[in-house]
Amino acid sequence: MTRPPVTPDSLADPHDGRPPHAFTIVGSETLYEGPIFALRRDDVRMPGGRIAGREKVEHFGAVAVAALDEDDRLVMIYQYRPALGRRLWEMPAGLLDGQGENPVEAAKRELVEEVGVEADEWSTLVDIAGCPGFADESVRVFLARGLRSVDRPPAGDDEEADLVIRRVPLDDLVAGALSGALVNGPCVAGVFAAAEVVAGRFTPRPVDAPWIDRPTEYAARRAAR
Repeated sequence: MTRPPVTPDSLADPHDGRPPHAFTIVGSETLYEGPIFALRRDDVRMPGGRIAGREKVEHFGAVAVAALDEDDRLVMIYQYRPALGRRLWEMPAGLLDGQGENPVEAAKRELVEEVGVEADEWSTLVDIAGCPGFADESVRVFLARGLRSVDRPPAGDDEEADLVIRRVPLDDLVAGALSGALVNGPCVAGVFAAAEVVAGRFTPRPVDAPWIDRPTEYAARRAAR
């Protein structure tokens, strides 16, 4: 029986909203600032009173789209990623543009720009904090259904000019995640979440579900200039 996702009691806050220690930031320094992210060093008070330095990558946040067609295939792209030095299978995705951008509108934009697809139905699958030990980047993965093809804008001369677009059966993507062929974090999470929805075990969250960890600090600081 399909049911809405509800946080189980086993994952409830063990501190019941009253943690024994507040990790207070007593000093901060921006080490690097670029067009996509910044690197900041915070001085944080530890539970024993010691002050420790912690580096933090600040990010705008991003969205990804599990675009599911009537044959239970996801629209995927094969794109070069310079940090790994190779091409990866991924979902259409992109950065949030500026402070306060509506995440689903960003997702709609990226779906058209990257793969030339629009969708009639939108919902929230999962929110992913990929590296919470040192980065505040969070990615919201949307589920898009009721797909239709539209004109894709001309590609520029960056990585997107080289991407391959393919509709891949959801079962193949699950197998690819388990075999190691899929390694992009939001993509892997979105694939398994979409598989749960298609199997009828869960319904996705509303498109405007609360996004607790959406990054805001970097965008706000740049907008204030």
